[in-house]
Amino acid sequence: MTIRLEDKQRAFKELSEVKALFASRNWFPGTSGNLSVRVGDFAPDAFTFAITASGKDKSVSTPEDFLLVDRHGKPVEATSLKPSAETLIHCEIYRLTGAGAIFHVHTVFNNLASELYKDRGHVPIKGVELIKAFNIWEEDAEIRVPILPNYADIPRIAELVEGRIEPRVPGVLLLNHGIYAWGANSFEAKRHLEAFEFLFEYQVRLAGLRGGQ
Repeated sequence: MTIRLEDKQRAFKELSEVKALFASRNWFPGTSGNLSVRVGDFAPDAFTFAITASGKDKSVSTPEDFLLVDRHGKPVEATSLKPSAETLIHCEIYRLTGAGAIFHVHTVFNNLASELYKDRGHVPIKGVELIKAFNIWEEDAEIRVPILPNYADIPRIAELVEGRIEPRVPGVLLLNHGIYAWGANSFEAKRHLEAFEFLFEYQVRLAGLRGGQ
């Protein structure tokens, strides 16, 4: 698949802007987290996306922050950069959803939410206005955000994604790790991620006020 230079540059610019914003919120402690944006045409068996390079300080902008990879997570251009360790999870989410962007961050509240509700296998959220950020409009709506185990072997996690995605919930949590949120484009993925982070904080604080779950 041939990627036009202007499409590559546009994707890198989008990622750079989102990276700077999320870094300002301290959503990339250490060198954690990863961001990706799909580039060019999409088919489940043939697509390309731009993704953050592994091991980079995301609070700093450099010419070597991103690279292009294929549906297998392999670089499509000659480069010394390595894609983020969790690229295979991005590959599966793109393949299954046809998303245009995927953002993954580590925060205290998304980790706490995953720990608090790990025995249920999902974070239950009900009746909170910001559920509408996912285009869910019914009154007193309820969603369940899936929680996946946090294996050291990333392919093991990637294999579980297909069976756990909830069609109307554009995100999955890794236990004590972080949230993957996606959307049709960067704007929508950002909106979804921000909504998840609000909802996780709400749910954790509510559980604390109630003295438990």
